[in-house]
Amino acid sequence: MKKKILSVTALGSLVTTSAYAAPVTAESVQFSLDTMWVMIAAILVFFMHAGFAMVESGFTRAKNTLNILLKNILTISIGSVLYFLVGYGIMFGSSNGFFGTTGFALSGVEDVGFFLFQAVFAATCATIISGAVAERMKLSSYLILTVLMTGAIYPVVGHWVWGGGWISELGFVDFAGSTVVHLTGAVGAFAAVAFLGARIGKYEGEKVNAIPGHNIPIGALGVFILWFGWFGFNGGSSLAADPSLVPSVISTTLLSASGGVIASALYTKIRFKQIDPSITLNGALGGLVGITAGTANVSLIGAVIIGLVAGVILVEGIRFIDVVLKKDDPVGAIAVHGVCGIWGTLAVGFFDTANGLFYGGGAALLGVQAIGVGAVILWTGFAVSAVVFALKSLGGIRVSREEEITGLDYAEHGSNAYELKESLVSSTSIGNAALSGSLVERLDELGKAGQKKKVLKKSV
Repeated sequence: MKKKILSVTALGSLVTTSAYAAPVTAESVQFSLDTMWVMIAAILVFFMHAGFAMVESGFTRAKNTLNILLKNILTISIGSVLYFLVGYGIMFGSSNGFFGTTGFALSGVEDVGFFLFQAVFAATCATIISGAVAERMKLSSYLILTVLMTGAIYPVVGHWVWGGGWISELGFVDFAGSTVVHLTGAVGAFAAVAFLGARIGKYEGEKVNAIPGHNIPIGALGVFILWFGWFGFNGGSSLAADPSLVPSVISTTLLSASGGVIASALYTKIRFKQIDPSITLNGALGGLVGITAGTANVSLIGAVIIGLVAGVILVEGIRFIDVVLKKDDPVGAIAVHGVCGIWGTLAVGFFDTANGLFYGGGAALLGVQAIGVGAVILWTGFAVSAVVFALKSLGGIRVSREEEITGLDYAEHGSNAYELKESLVSSTSIGNAALSGSLVERLDELGKAGQKKKVLKKSV
């Protein structure tokens, strides 16, 4: 992406200053086509937020659906405004090597289309955290973290890699954001989860309990939407309607995602004796994250291999985070965007057709990729940990035990996503004594309340 930024900006300035005085030229037509393609891609990336909302809500429990939907729509809204005011300037303003110092509120910026494309990227990074902290984090705390992610933490990483910062000077390759977008979001999610703790009932001593999502079909729809939008995510990062580049980028995106699905399905069959639906769906996302860094730099065969490896390490990554580290991530966001993001970035060092290790380029590029990954992990981990620690110290970041058991839809918003939920939380048969009992007792009371309501409806 970085190589295209200067040329697109220069051509944009030329066309905008002479559009009314000069006749139509081949250059102006090409600029129009390039701009149209980037705008279409930006719309596709924006639509990915619908996919995130569906995946997160489908893979979690029904009682938290409204809360998740609100987090997603507020993320894109707050993120867009914050990125406009300060984020874009930090990311693409005049560089001191570490952050930009001009272009705040787009002052002096002529290519608004490029801002739009980058703004939807910034919100994508922030929303990765939403799924990992689902079902127990206060909405207010999440929104404060979103403000800082889109306004400062993510733009600094973006400047290092795409804005002319120190990592880009090393020759680091991240075409569309395996590290800049996905790893940054995943490290932020891991730091938040570490301070937040697991959901009630997830861990009992050494035992790890599965907490199934309430609507896997909705989650599957979300995966398809994300896959669809990813063609714009990667393809639009060409920043031009380049017939020699865009078809290749979209093809490698398709093949890597497919490889991720196939590998995760086969590996879960071997590992657990059954094909796991939710992990297989996440396999597509793992393959997509994996190819994002090198989508313009690897061959079609390389893309398939990257996807296959991503599908396998995704399965082990989810298990390692869940069972060994005991970090509760309801949707697998940390493994999908973090583990596969690291793999995808390092994979460039192996499969880059110009400088990769497997193509005779030596290990130099692989070393640079590793330095970039390490730097982003350190910066994001430190910054997000500082923010979450401060929030936890000042007022807490987690809802109360009663609110978590009741569900964040009712506790934080006074409403419910589904009619069935209303019959469970609004029943007058559940008093304070029930809330103070064990989890099993409370669930039993909820079940009895639901049955009583059904009997009343039948009698009427």
